[in-house]
Amino acid sequence: MTARVFPFSDLIRKQTSVFPALDDADVVLERRDAENLVLSRSERFEAKEAAIGLLARTVAIIARSNRGLAEEVFSEELPWLKWLPEEGRGEAISELLDHLIAGAATGLFTPFARDLIAWQHTAEIYAQPELAHRLAGPFDTADFVEVDRPGRGR
Repeated sequence: MTARVFPFSDLIRKQTSVFPALDDADVVLERRDAENLVLSRSERFEAKEAAIGLLARTVAIIARSNRGLAEEVFSEELPWLKWLPEEGRGEAISELLDHLIAGAATGLFTPFARDLIAWQHTAEIYAQPELAHRLAGPFDTADFVEVDRPGRGR
């Protein structure tokens, strides 16, 4: 099932076009100055939540009892892991599995999703040796200025 996309304003002005779309798909409401929203029928939402929870707990059980198998599955499912250096690959898989296990226990998968994106971007940098070399340094520290940590007063 693919999601249907509507401008957020359609929810307010043209509800008759948005709500019927929920019969066959989830609805993404695009907002200009904020994160998009997703509308879903509760039955579909609860089914996805149940499936994701079950799958995450299943992977967690496999990872605890056979970490090597879980790592092999991750490597196969995430082909971009091959672009990471060997030591980085193991670290990425371990970190992702740990976040997934924690998500299975808590229902909070945002840290897993963020880490997945971060590791993929890291792998994409390693896939471009000239970029990886430039980002590895050394850097001319004369161009850097020390800044306060966020939240600290000046």
